[in-house]
Amino acid sequence: MLVLLTATAVWAAPRQHVITFGQWMKVKLFIGPEENKVEEMKVRTLMVDGRIREFVTGDVHDVTDRVFVARRAYRLNDALPEDGKLRPDWKWQRAGWVMVDRSTGRVSQLNLPDFDPFYSAASWYRDYVAYCGLAGGADRLYAVVYQLGFRKPVLRESIGKANLEDVPNTVCPAPVWQKQPARITFQPHGGEKLSFTIHGHASELLQTEEEEASQPQ
Repeated sequence: MLVLLTATAVWAAPRQHVITFGQWMKVKLFIGPEENKVEEMKVRTLMVDGRIREFVTGDVHDVTDRVFVARRAYRLNDALPEDGKLRPDWKWQRAGWVMVDRSTGRVSQLNLPDFDPFYSAASWYRDYVAYCGLAGGADRLYAVVYQLGFRKPVLRESIGKANLEDVPNTVCPAPVWQKQPARITFQPHGGEKLSFTIHGHASELLQTEEEEASQPQ
């Protein structure tokens, strides 16, 4: 009976998953509309129970003590059929974000509305992510705040057109968070600074100091 109870307890115990990262590797990232500019990017492997699940780049963000997010990177074969190469011509690319659950070992891709892997720079706070998204034929710029677990974004506000001749992080740098109350500020290249307060799953546009000064007393 004791052996049977012990075996049952072991069988019922949840499996512990081990999440680890590999060593950083320096790779080349080709940027620009024609991919004619090169910058250095560091990538590392994301492993679950010793098996490689993804390559990731940049810092991870701990959403809770159980869940974190990381930006995915991958290799794309740039060889043409007529090149006659026996081996793929790999080029590194940045992708979207993945969410990792430490307790289950699950790695799932996040579907961030209007997120552009080439131009969007994300800024995380708690379970919110803010970034400038592209839509409308890839020339309309949107201020976006998305909360994990919801289908629709907390904020999606048109903030003008994007100059796609710019390189990433200059079209619209990563927005800046403040807290108490939660507030996010966007400043697209060549545009005005816009700030929004976040109330749960809602947002409110704040007046800039210049606008407040212009209001009649």
